[in-house]
Amino acid sequence: MALSRKDFEKLKRLRAVFDRNYRWTHLLSDLLSYAPAIITKEMVDALTDGTPLTKEDAVRALLCEVLLLHPEDNAEDRILQREYLFPAVRVYSPERYKDDPYVKAIAGRDIEIGSWKYGTKVYPPYRAAVAGDVENEADGTERMPLCFFDGEFSFFYVSENGNEWMTLTPVDIDTSTEAIEAAHGRVVTFGLGLGYYAFMAANKPKVASVTVVEKSPEVIEAFKKALLPHFPHPEKITIVEADAFEYAETQMPKEHFDLAFVDTWRDAGDGLPMYLRMKPLEKHSPDTKFLYWIENFLLSRLRSAVFEEIWEKENAALHVINGDITFDEIVKRLTKEALSALAAEGTAPVLRIFLEDE
Repeated sequence: MALSRKDFEKLKRLRAVFDRNYRWTHLLSDLLSYAPAIITKEMVDALTDGTPLTKEDAVRALLCEVLLLHPEDNAEDRILQREYLFPAVRVYSPERYKDDPYVKAIAGRDIEIGSWKYGTKVYPPYRAAVAGDVENEADGTERMPLCFFDGEFSFFYVSENGNEWMTLTPVDIDTSTEAIEAAHGRVVTFGLGLGYYAFMAANKPKVASVTVVEKSPEVIEAFKKALLPHFPHPEKITIVEADAFEYAETQMPKEHFDLAFVDTWRDAGDGLPMYLRMKPLEKHSPDTKFLYWIENFLLSRLRSAVFEEIWEKENAALHVINGDITFDEIVKRLTKEALSALAAEGTAPVLRIFLEDE
């Protein structure tokens, strides 16, 4: 496999985009891990009071300093500021989520059952948080969106013996919207969590039933006692104690579900191996539509691995006037559709990188 010289130049430009994707992801990962509350309301007010700057302008300026970007004298930093930081930042009011049906019915309750505690925690104003799934641009840019609340933001959580298990933050709510809107007929969801998806799906008149597959009996028992009694349609919800992959392979084909929503991971780090195990099992339920929580995040990691495999081969190739593969063909291998199909096939060598890590 070899590109023409002209197309290899295009691939080198795409290499630069992927390098920026890596850098942006690492910058935000460090911010969220080590200093998510470094920007304060006092800082934002100091920049906006008596000036034409908006709150978004102020956060962008402060974030640029926090991330040690120098766009005035560094071309790469300038691109990162313009193509990643500026469009990623959004400032919300805490009111944005107060009308969410689950939040109104469930969140805000403080419940303790044995070693389990359901309660509320608070983000201070302008604490950084992930705002949704990865945003993909046609040129290969992948951008993790960030939100900052201009007031205190309360979120629901559950812990066991003081160890936090699950939360209901903006990313959990916003990244479930597509699957909630698609829910109809008989729905199955993998992973119980705080029951947010089961609650929202069961609330829809066109949803007849919601089957929840959860392998932890402790999570199921605590949920049934603490939260399920407050659900408006508990009669629609059935919880099955089972391993997600075993159920998808052996039991699910007998049930003929209309939609499956898979959400058994905490983030993209632990999620991709589970995604790659589940995708090939779709063939057992061909009439069921499958949706996956934060799928763009998961495929971003897979896309990076596929690209690195391509880059290694092409960087070592002798490029001629007429190559036997084109740049456009390579780009097609990096699309969401192609990566999803690769995952469903389950046999490509590049997948072993993630499956062996599980």
